[in-house]
Amino acid sequence: MDKKTSVIIIEDHSIVLQGLIDYFHKTDRFTIAGAVSNLEEAKILLGNVTAEVIILDIQLKDGFGLTLIPLLAFKPVIAVYTAYDDFIHVNSALSKGVHVYMSKHRSVKELDEAITNALNGEKYIDDSVQVKLDLITNAAETLTKRESEIFTLVKNGLSNKRIASQLGIAVRTVENILSCVYNKIGVRSRAELQDL
Repeated sequence: MDKKTSVIIIEDHSIVLQGLIDYFHKTDRFTIAGAVSNLEEAKILLGNVTAEVIILDIQLKDGFGLTLIPLLAFKPVIAVYTAYDDFIHVNSALSKGVHVYMSKHRSVKELDEAITNALNGEKYIDDSVQVKLDLITNAAETLTKRESEIFTLVKNGLSNKRIASQLGIAVRTVENILSCVYNKIGVRSRAELQDL
């Protein structure tokens, strides 16, 4: 008999959690190493149990699921299965080493296929999500030289006052240019821009 792939599921919506457990158990190719519905339970579970795959929702009732990734003492395939398909969440997940990013609009069978491919070394980003990533990338390419400079300085954590001083321009000018950057990139705040 072929060895089953161990899976940990971290999902706070009880119906989705049970659906994932039922599906992966019934495939006969996976074994459920653990299933929890919040961040605190997940930290305890991940400190005691390892698995080849983690299926993770981004937003849990008691916190941000992606904060679990740096705590892992093992290297699983990480599959995010979530309702969030905006650039900020996607980019944050991919920067943390997520292998599969799939919208909950997709079926669990499609999630299974993506995980199977990821176990063979392939990454998977949901098509609807990839379109948004491409749009942001294309938008970033439309930034002027000055907008790109300010974008980079904001990403490096500099305040508007420090940026103005470094570039020899007025703080108000920095604010105006930053507003243009927000519009082109499609973010609403400095915090969102820094998360890109």
